Amino acid sequence: MVSFASLLLYGVGGIVVAGVALLVAFQEKLVYVPVLPGLTKSYSITPARLRLKYEDIWLRSSDGVRLHAWFIKLVPDCRGPTILFFQENAGNIAHRLEMVRMMLQKLNCNVFMLSYRGYGASDGYPSQHGITKDAQAALDHLSLRTDIDTSRILVFGRSLGGAVGAVLTKNNPDKVAALILENTFTSILDMAGVLLPFLKWFVGGSDSKGLRVLNHFVRSPWSTIDIIDQIRQPILFLSGLQDEMVPPSHMQMLYAKAAAHNTRCIFVEFPTGMHMDTWLVGGDRYWRTIQLFIEQNVPENKENDSSRNDNGKYLGYNSKETLAILLKMFS
Repeated sequence: MVSFASLLLYGVGGIVVAGVALLVAFQEKLVYVPVLPGLTKSYSITPARLRLKYEDIWLRSSDGVRLHAWFIKLVPDCRGPTILFFQENAGNIAHRLEMVRMMLQKLNCNVFMLSYRGYGASDGYPSQHGITKDAQAALDHLSLRTDIDTSRILVFGRSLGGAVGAVLTKNNPDKVAALILENTFTSILDMAGVLLPFLKWFVGGSDSKGLRVLNHFVRSPWSTIDIIDQIRQPILFLSGLQDEMVPPSHMQMLYAKAAAHNTRCIFVEFPTGMHMDTWLVGGDRYWRTIQLFIEQNVPENKENDSSRNDNGKYLGYNSKETLAILLKMFS
């Protein structure tokens, strides 16, 4: 006769197995959130609402998926840096417009905002394989434009966007001048254990102490920690220490691994920054940090470089130590 304890054990085991099976089957629904609760998939506003001049861009990913993007310039003839912006996983590019408006004004740059497949007006369904292709399509488009300085294309990614941007930057050393990561996770494998603690025994990164039996079933691992040391371009890490979504330790681990192989890495912390508002609470120090990073690593071309004196000598920042000193002045 089967004991009550055995029945209980089988029952709990069955529930766990069923729960894990559901998580595996519907994992894209957990990783990607194109529509915020209570809102629609369509854009709530366009750049025009904020009086920004922009182009509606339609692209085709290499697998044929139709993608939508906005290309925004501060002024029509802006030859400053062009930032390819990759958003977090929830909502669409319209929800980032206020931040982008500030980016234009503070950095005197152009901003290209891509809607991942399944987001906003873009077709298809999100996946790591597909979004990687989408990001490449956006960069290829920018690289062929004649109205920007294609030597000054930077990638900026926050959270999921940082994972997207890291892959793109690694794959395109000749097209991407520098990378900016903000509140980015080491991998979805590690985040699974953060968001659903019981999963940490079944899924996780290489440093996980669990069995990791589910790792092979994760279709979008976004394991930035496994590629960050392969990026040779300059990298700026922006970390909000009050991040309630991604533990700040993830950014510290990414920086440590990158800096061990790349001397052009800078890590800057914002003590009151949370997952989504580091750019806001960081104030002038946040924007000055990015501005100095760009001036140091993605300077203007010589013929257009206003940061040179009459003798042609460059007046920018040429070392990590100089940048660190200047950042302290603005802290």
